[in-house]
Amino acid sequence: MTLDLSPKMIVKEAMSSPVVTVKEEENVVDLARIMERTNVGAIVVVDERDNPLGIVTERDIVLRVVAKGLMPKEIKAKDVMSYPLKMVDPDMSLVDAMTMMSKLNIRRLGVSYKGKLVGIVTDRDILRIVPTIIEIVQERSRILGGGSASDVIQTESLTGFCDRCGLYSSDLRSVDGDFLCEDCRIDKELES
Repeated sequence: MTLDLSPKMIVKEAMSSPVVTVKEEENVVDLARIMERTNVGAIVVVDERDNPLGIVTERDIVLRVVAKGLMPKEIKAKDVMSYPLKMVDPDMSLVDAMTMMSKLNIRRLGVSYKGKLVGIVTDRDILRIVPTIIEIVQERSRILGGGSASDVIQTESLTGFCDRCGLYSSDLRSVDGDFLCEDCRIDKELES
C-alpha cells in the first residue's frame, strides 16, 4: 500500500457558489444594489437561458459609467460588462487557473460543469486557501523528509497578508508558524 501525498488543489475547492447573476437588460443601478445586498464585487451577466455572457465588476461600473458621467439607470449590464466570461472546469488545477488569470490579466474565472455555470473562482478565493496549501506542503515534507515542517517554508518567500500587521507583502516568511512581512520579522527579532 502506498501513501499518495501529492495533493492537487482544484478549482472546485476554492470557487464560490452559487454565482450571483443578472439578465443582460438589468440597469446599472439595480446591478449595484444587488452587489451591495449580496456583498460581491462582480456579477455574471446571463442571457434569457441563463448562459453566461460576461461579467460586470465594480471597476467596470466606475470606469464605464461613473467616470464618463453617464446615467446609471439608463445603462444596461450588457453595455458595461467585460466579455466573454472566461470559463474553466471545476477539476482544473488551481495552479493552471492562477496561470490563466495571470496570462489574461483577469481576476475572476467562471466555473462550468456540463455546460452550466456552477461557480466563480477569484484571486481572493485562491489567496484564502493559500494557508491550507502551505500546511499540506509542510505536512508532506515532515512525513516524507523527516525534517521540521517550518524548515521548508522558512527560506521561501510568499505573497499575501502578514499574520501580524495584516498588510499585503510580497516577502512573507514563516516565523514560529506565522507568516510575517520583513518589518514584522525585524520587530519580532528585536522583541526577543
